[in-house]
Amino acid sequence: MSTTKASPMGAATLTTELWLGGRTAPAHSGSTFPVHNPATGALIAEVADASARDAVHALELAADAQRRWADTAPRVRGELLRAAFELLVSRTAEFAELITLEMGKPLRESVAEVNYGAEFLRWFSEEAVRINGRNQVPPSGNGYLFTTKVPVGPVLAVTPWNFPLAMGTRKIAPALAAGCTIVIKPAEETPLTMLSLGQVFADVGLPPGVLSILPTTDPAAVVSPLLNDSRLRKLTFTGSTNVGKQLLRQSADQLLRTSMELGGNAPFLVFDDADIDAAVSGALAAKMRNGGQACTAANRFHVANSVIDEFTDKLVDAIGALVVGNGDDPRTDVGPLISERQRRTVSDLVADAVQRGARVRVGGHPLDGAGYFYAPTVLDQIPADARLLAEEIFGPVAAVAGFDTEAEGIAAANRTEYGLASYFYTRDLSRAARGAAQLQSGMIGINRGVISDAAAPFGGIKHSGFGREGGLEGIADYLETKFVAT
Repeated sequence: MSTTKASPMGAATLTTELWLGGRTAPAHSGSTFPVHNPATGALIAEVADASARDAVHALELAADAQRRWADTAPRVRGELLRAAFELLVSRTAEFAELITLEMGKPLRESVAEVNYGAEFLRWFSEEAVRINGRNQVPPSGNGYLFTTKVPVGPVLAVTPWNFPLAMGTRKIAPALAAGCTIVIKPAEETPLTMLSLGQVFADVGLPPGVLSILPTTDPAAVVSPLLNDSRLRKLTFTGSTNVGKQLLRQSADQLLRTSMELGGNAPFLVFDDADIDAAVSGALAAKMRNGGQACTAANRFHVANSVIDEFTDKLVDAIGALVVGNGDDPRTDVGPLISERQRRTVSDLVADAVQRGARVRVGGHPLDGAGYFYAPTVLDQIPADARLLAEEIFGPVAAVAGFDTEAEGIAAANRTEYGLASYFYTRDLSRAARGAAQLQSGMIGINRGVISDAAAPFGGIKHSGFGREGGLEGIADYLETKFVAT
């Protein structure tokens, strides 16, 4: 099988084999699987399909390299990450095109993802030299107590399809900065971006064995033997809550360190004193980025009844004006959903809400033709028992429901098992402080619809998981604390 294939879009050269410890290699079985463009259905490439044997080999490479990488000077690790940042930024156009090709998002959003993903490499290049311990005299006065931070060991990272670059760098960067080797299993739908990222690290001189990338159509076969291997010491996962729970159960036997960034059902509150135009603008950003296919996407719009008509009318106008199309068209605002299955899921949630009494203000249907397109949609008069108030939509659908008092709005926002992100708009500083304190989310946006930043801790509570990625906190999940008494 050929290692690379020319991109149908003409700019990128695609790596299609496994990335094993710093070099490409075919799957042991010789099997491949197709990757398609969700906007057209066209075949992009045939990609090597990793098996359990490939996974064990990748872990062997990671375990063999672990001590050497941990002993590498923090400055060297940091400078390597900085070099990867600079090289990735220089290849922004190529990577953005590739993200749009295999995931479907508009090209300008893909450029934004490359910039965002690259920032994790820069941020953790700086954190690599700031891994601190402490020392103290114990209360007894007997000697000294020292603590130091050491790498947790080889890491398995499982990443999703919706941000195929940034979800990888958000895990790779802190692992490498901390001194951990890492094996990545990217999503079956979008493996090409991650494989190309492997080439970036090879080009800047990452030592052999430190990074492996294993695309596969059989995640259980690849992941299970690693979770049962004592050489693996950490699992980091971004994906659905149901799969996260299964992985947690599997990781229990080896008592793996785990960090889980799971599902979301983000509320977006608009209080009666909000700047409505600003709230609509924020709603577009929070809902329609990536076509709603983001764990931080606003799913439920809880709006004060005194302003609900004004807000909904303006939101309908704004969403109704969005252009749906192939992400490589500069006019496109909203690209396709990732698959026909995801489009059916969105259709089923909308149909359930309408059957229960919701009103379609705009959209509300799949679009004909090639690709997996769904019309940007606004629903209002949402009944309390509609499934889309409880389930993650992961599509371009905004569901608007009203409330009367601040307490009712906060209660409605918290009426979910998830707790990843929340948003609200108000001009009242006291109300902003109350909302930030009372909303049950790991991340909160006040008068803004985009909150992710490499310098900030990303993560949730409740069924949205635990652990943090990014910020000062992001490297902690890859480090163990060692105590020394003298």
